[in-house]
Amino acid sequence: MTYFAHSTSREDKSDWQGLAEHLRAVAALSGEGAAAFGASGLAEVAGLLHDLGKYTDDFQRRIAGDAIRVDHATRGAMVAVERFGPIGMLLAYGIAGHHAGLANGSEGVERTALRDRLKGLGLPPLKDDWQREIVLPEQVTPPKLVPHAERAMFQFTFFARMLFSCLVDADYLDTEAFYDRVAPPGQPNDRSTSRALEAPSLEALRERLDTALSVFAADSDVNRVRADILMHTRQASQHAPGLFSLTVPTGGGKTLASLAFALDHAIQHGLRRVIFVIPFTSIVEQNAAVFRSALGDLGEAAVLEHHSAFVAARPPRSDAERYQAREKLRLAMENWDAPIIVTTAVQFFESLFAARPSQCRKLHNIAGSVVILDEAQTLPLKLLRPAVAAIDELARNYRSSIVLCTATQPALNAPDFRGGLENVRELAPNPPELFRKLDRVRVRHVGTLDDDALAAQLRELDQVLCIVNNRRHARSLYQALADQPGARHLTTLMCAKHRSEVLAEVRVRLKAGEPCRLVSTSLIEAGVNISLPTVYRAEAGLDSVAQAAGRCNRNGERAAALSEVRVFATANSDWAPPPELHQFAQAAQEVMRQPQFRDDPLSPPAIEAYFRLLYWQKGDKELDAANLLGLCAESRIDSLPLETLAAEFRMIDTVQMPVIVPFDDNAREYLQSLRHVDKSGGLARKLQPYLVQLPRNGFDALRKAGAIQPVAPEKWGEQFMELVNMDLYDQRFGLSWDDPAFIKTENLMW
Repeated sequence: MTYFAHSTSREDKSDWQGLAEHLRAVAALSGEGAAAFGASGLAEVAGLLHDLGKYTDDFQRRIAGDAIRVDHATRGAMVAVERFGPIGMLLAYGIAGHHAGLANGSEGVERTALRDRLKGLGLPPLKDDWQREIVLPEQVTPPKLVPHAERAMFQFTFFARMLFSCLVDADYLDTEAFYDRVAPPGQPNDRSTSRALEAPSLEALRERLDTALSVFAADSDVNRVRADILMHTRQASQHAPGLFSLTVPTGGGKTLASLAFALDHAIQHGLRRVIFVIPFTSIVEQNAAVFRSALGDLGEAAVLEHHSAFVAARPPRSDAERYQAREKLRLAMENWDAPIIVTTAVQFFESLFAARPSQCRKLHNIAGSVVILDEAQTLPLKLLRPAVAAIDELARNYRSSIVLCTATQPALNAPDFRGGLENVRELAPNPPELFRKLDRVRVRHVGTLDDDALAAQLRELDQVLCIVNNRRHARSLYQALADQPGARHLTTLMCAKHRSEVLAEVRVRLKAGEPCRLVSTSLIEAGVNISLPTVYRAEAGLDSVAQAAGRCNRNGERAAALSEVRVFATANSDWAPPPELHQFAQAAQEVMRQPQFRDDPLSPPAIEAYFRLLYWQKGDKELDAANLLGLCAESRIDSLPLETLAAEFRMIDTVQMPVIVPFDDNAREYLQSLRHVDKSGGLARKLQPYLVQLPRNGFDALRKAGAIQPVAPEKWGEQFMELVNMDLYDQRFGLSWDDPAFIKTENLMW
């Protein structure tokens, strides 16, 4: 009897994919994926066993068209455990979950626990023919993981997930290649061909970067410091792979310095790619554009942006359990097989703890990479210890170099931080001296200000930036200044294209010496290149104050003594920060009051003291609020909490929903095109600058009022939601959902 893995519409089965062929191909691809962390043999076994349950009469009837449901994943997991014992158990998680996702070893949540599935209840009999077609090794030898004294079981969860990543990516790629080969005329059949195209080499990318950097002129004190940082950082690329920090003041040129280090370091040590992990989607797009420009003619082909501004609706869970070979082709998530990846911290870290195949496909491609964690201090405190454990594990056992890149380095080193990082090497030349050379501002606390007093102080200054902690405060303050020359407002309720236009206008006014009074939320602290003589900052953490200071006298245009960052408390309880931000602010004030830091609260020692205090106040328990490391420590090989880890590791509690604003002619053209194309990828990227992310309640209010509508729902479902009532979008304030049915009088039809 001939056994098949995948079918086509041909009744004679002449072009169907043989099962043994598929298993061997997946084994080979899976083994290649695991080579970077020395687990090729194990990953090959996972590939050979993953579809073993297709060696059953029931499955072969199903693939021929019978409408029956067949679990084809569990048999391979059972054989893995029978043949290979505990190491086979680690393989079993991925084999059993290669469609539905990773389950817990015991005590299932949504998915049936692996322990229960391994009982084999209700499975069709396995045909002995598999043993003639598939040859398993007598034994498998796992790589020698470098142990961590407190985290053995966490390390096993990480290893199981990495093996799972190799398997599901290999399964997807071979299935894709098969259906591309047999696609009838007129259907897309170029996916596997496109994947086979050779990407630019890291050596070629370095050549382009060197060309771009060669025109850099060290023609000022600030630029000379930037040049020194770049040179020193590149020299440090010879160090062996592992953990690094790059502690550079805001405006010190760390973006391109970190790219130069990463390319040099990867080439020197045979690493495969560079992954930039950035806290905010807006900065992902900005930095990706910087990298493409710096890499010249190869930039477009080399740089992959990956974030989740548009998220396709997740299929019903019942679909995940039901085997449909073509469903695998609907998986949208890339596998990060590109030289340079630019992604968000949410995408990166949640994937490292994920359980779904679509999220985990890319993980094995993080191994053997240089990972730049930009603004490392922004990691959420409630998940800080698990996130640090993941960082450490990548460097410890997956041949990755991790660079913690920030002006405000968090105090994550062991032993002061429990389970912290060890042997972290600094790339920047003498950070305290750097901060002294790039000292461009004075920071002082100006006390408590009510709204009138704050507005009065801002009116007295011709050029000033005021950063507050919430959108309502920013709007109210702007309204108090709206009659002043150069009054402008920035909020995340404006789409990025709109904000860019406001910032361009602000820069023109600043360059011309014209009045400019800019009120913004903290969004302006995230990589916005702008420089004003005075910045007001509502109380926040010291790292946020440092980011605000990066918008003051950024390029050293004036003496530091004439450039002030004025921190203030607000008297209006309506603008009070949420409890966690209040705690950050309290810790910052405590450090700023200490005599040794009073004159320089943004120095590296002051920042370190701030983070130490903050972490001490939080305590170990709050730094792992869901007790994820504790759950791992309490588990065994057969009870790893893989599904629970994925469910509980959520960096953002509140779901944000994207709405497309037809802000200009380009946006309207892209939206129109979306109604007629078959693939959305290119248009989705072009529409990124026109998104506003709304909380669920605001999104629902607009949806209920008909103010937003899905674009071509017959094709895209509700993936692309367009604002159709533009009366709700104000040129000064952006999008509002307070009165979602509002229509301007002049737009009413009588």
